[in-house]
Amino acid sequence: MSEVHRSFDLPDVDSFVAGTVGPAGERAFFLQAVAGAEVITLKVEKQQVIALAQYLAEMMDDLPTPDGASTPPRTELRSPSDPEWAVSSMGVAFVESRDRIALWAEQLQRDGDPETAATGRVQLTRGQVAAFVRDASALVASGRPPCPYCSAPLNDGGTWCSCWN
Repeated sequence: MSEVHRSFDLPDVDSFVAGTVGPAGERAFFLQAVAGAEVITLKVEKQQVIALAQYLAEMMDDLPTPDGASTPPRTELRSPSDPEWAVSSMGVAFVESRDRIALWAEQLQRDGDPETAATGRVQLTRGQVAAFVRDASALVASGRPPCPYCSAPLNDGGTWCSCWN
């Protein structure tokens, strides 16, 4: 039987951020939601951060511009960043009645019963989503530069790629 992790539902958060721990090329990626004293950290893959930021940017383009929306300043990943669990899949929806964007995630189950997977949901303001897109895009861009030939991250301080052999 697999370990049961905690599910959560945060309808209002103070901040939502993507962050990393470790040097470029060895970074671990996280999503973190803060609601008052509660800090929820989830482990994700770099590609999940990229896909989420791109999808949210496109979603924001499709929504009408709200009145008086402000984008919060950049926030950092809070310590400790020990994750609740690793994310397998995510979904996004617009909650029109609250003018919020809901993000939900499901726990990655390696050898367990999918019925026991934890789930999490946060609802974000448009300003929080805009800040997440801005900051997540900058975070990903701050990693190793891409190879000019195959676009894979360069190794050895940005000086070598295996496609060069």
